[in-house]
Amino acid sequence: MADKVYITGHKNPDLDSICSAYGYAQLMNLQDREHTYVPVRCGHLSESTRSILEQLDIEIPAYKRDVYPKVRDVMITKTHGIEADDPLTQVARMYESNNPSAIPVFEKGEFYGLLTVDDITGWTMRELSRDNKITSIPKVREIMTPQDTVVEADDLFDEARSLLQISSKRGLAVFEDGKYAGYVTRRCFLKTPKNNVILVDHNEPGQSIQGIETANIVGIVDHHRLDAIKTDQPIFICAEPLGSTCTIIYQQYIRNNRTPDPLTAKVLLTGLISDTLILKSPTTTGDDAVAAHVLASICRVDVQEYGLSMFTRLDGLKDREPKTAILSDFKTYHENGVSFGIGQCEVTTLDDLRDYAGEYGAALEEVRVMQGLGWAVLMVTDVIHEHSALICTRYRSNRHLPYTPMGEGLFDMPHVMSRKKQLLPEIIHAVGLFEQ
Repeated sequence: MADKVYITGHKNPDLDSICSAYGYAQLMNLQDREHTYVPVRCGHLSESTRSILEQLDIEIPAYKRDVYPKVRDVMITKTHGIEADDPLTQVARMYESNNPSAIPVFEKGEFYGLLTVDDITGWTMRELSRDNKITSIPKVREIMTPQDTVVEADDLFDEARSLLQISSKRGLAVFEDGKYAGYVTRRCFLKTPKNNVILVDHNEPGQSIQGIETANIVGIVDHHRLDAIKTDQPIFICAEPLGSTCTIIYQQYIRNNRTPDPLTAKVLLTGLISDTLILKSPTTTGDDAVAAHVLASICRVDVQEYGLSMFTRLDGLKDREPKTAILSDFKTYHENGVSFGIGQCEVTTLDDLRDYAGEYGAALEEVRVMQGLGWAVLMVTDVIHEHSALICTRYRSNRHLPYTPMGEGLFDMPHVMSRKKQLLPEIIHAVGLFEQ
């Protein structure tokens, strides 16, 4: 674990989250030869996000469910085993070299069991108690006690430790995919391991990978408000109010006198264009525009043409499964004693909004109940015409929203494109007005 660093974006990963993790891993692997930086994602991709990433022809960051310490992080694999029919003298020769507390035993290449020092001691004491001497050398299988419970490589560290504590054994065999993978002893659990993690495009624990509270956070690169996890040691933090995390990653290349290769440049450009809505979002800064055009020149594309080609590949919401579409980019917040969620979907037209608004409103209510929220809204953004609509669940603060009602739980939002900069402050304000 010590030489591996996972780089992950937030739950419900969007393009900025995935692309910034990918781009930062490429940079850090150039900068730091002592560690291996691995981009991962802690959520499943929407079909549109996956489609765009597949067009890039990159290895899409693998899904990683959590960063809890696991048995695999402490199990012993690099040991010599013995055959079940070997004489005990073979074990004696092994003890001369490394004094193991457990030895894997095999029978014709298949795992047979785990021989522990207690097995050897127990047999020796029994022999000496009978004749006060050892008269014959047994085979290994003859002194092994019945095998205890095995553990899986992906079992949680704490659960395996508890299992071993109540076991009479000094060690337990570890299996993976139905096959022997190694073993653990009590010594393996003396210190809890920690996964090294860098957070990109988020910093709040509620938006991060499961088990983040157990990890060793070594860095944060983000463009959102700060509500970061407390860390044990000082860490690298680069948080700037820019339109895209990919812009910050590009700037890290520049600050380290590096130039992204054409493929990495295109990946970063993809995330940048997605989060800034082709540089039209009010979150867009001059730094974003500069980064976009430099990255575009490196990978030899035109910013506007490439951006339009990306968004025109998006499926209309009418053709998508509502709950899946809502959760594809859904973030939760807690303000003024109220928990609420805001989703955002990009489209290329709002002309068919009324065809699906009712169905999406019902699905949004299901999401609200499922996640235990007081209020849930979905912002549907037309990236071509710079116009949005808002679908809301029933909530008392709906009447405080500064948007034009178009029906029950449906609002018109001309020139509103940013969830973070334009919608979130209004939602917080509406909640605050009611609570007062």
